[in-house]
Amino acid sequence: MTVDLFDASAMYDDDYLHFFAGGAAGGGAGVTHGPPVPTAVGGTAVADLVGGLLELEPGMAVLDLACGHGSLAIALAGRGCEVTGLDFSEVFLDRARSDAAARGAAVDFVAGDMRALPAGWTGRFDRVVNWSTAFGYFDDATNRAVLDEIVRVLRPGGRLAMDLDNLARFLTSWTPSRITAALDNGDMLVDRHHFDPLTARFEVERTVIRDGAARKLTFLKRLFGFPEIRDWCAAAGFTTVAGHGEDGHPLTAAHHRMIVTAARPA
Repeated sequence: MTVDLFDASAMYDDDYLHFFAGGAAGGGAGVTHGPPVPTAVGGTAVADLVGGLLELEPGMAVLDLACGHGSLAIALAGRGCEVTGLDFSEVFLDRARSDAAARGAAVDFVAGDMRALPAGWTGRFDRVVNWSTAFGYFDDATNRAVLDEIVRVLRPGGRLAMDLDNLARFLTSWTPSRITAALDNGDMLVDRHHFDPLTARFEVERTVIRDGAARKLTFLKRLFGFPEIRDWCAAAGFTTVAGHGEDGHPLTAAHHRMIVTAARPA
């Protein structure tokens, strides 16, 4: 394993769910890692988008890689797919399992590391979904290794959909600092931003204010232009790499999201 660039367990914890997954204090805010973006559409709407881009069919084996608290995995299971959700956060997985049980959704939620997927998963999945900027949190060599792992677990002809920030739009709305989330009871997230053009990493110093107490954490993510991530996908063995916006149309500078689709050769 490589040395982690930040403490992900401090970032993706109960506080994250409190603000972004319908916490008791006010319903949750839109996930906005940096400049303002529209509130993320619900799991069902995203599942419809993913279903169209990946031509999902009932019975397909789908891996939701870095599934978080499981909203998309549950929605895809509702479309008749056989869904596995993998995440490192037991806090997120507990919430995902609880929500799946409440909705009667059959999803296999698994604790694991996207850098080293189970050996028995080679060629197991028809589709892999990686959503809500869940790629690019390691050094570049390791980020590339994650793509290699995705190729490995896909069946020949399998396909990937990856949802990332659209670099062209992201940087035009860059701000030095902002209140990322504020709930009615006074709880809030306050972020200070730094972008390093030498590494294309966006670093955030976050202050979490909850129940009158404050704590700080730092996280970062890698930003990509489409030509770079296209070439990375091609180097990993994917073909037919395409870029789309959040509406499913071909990517433009006006889109907030960059959805990359790619296919493993048959």
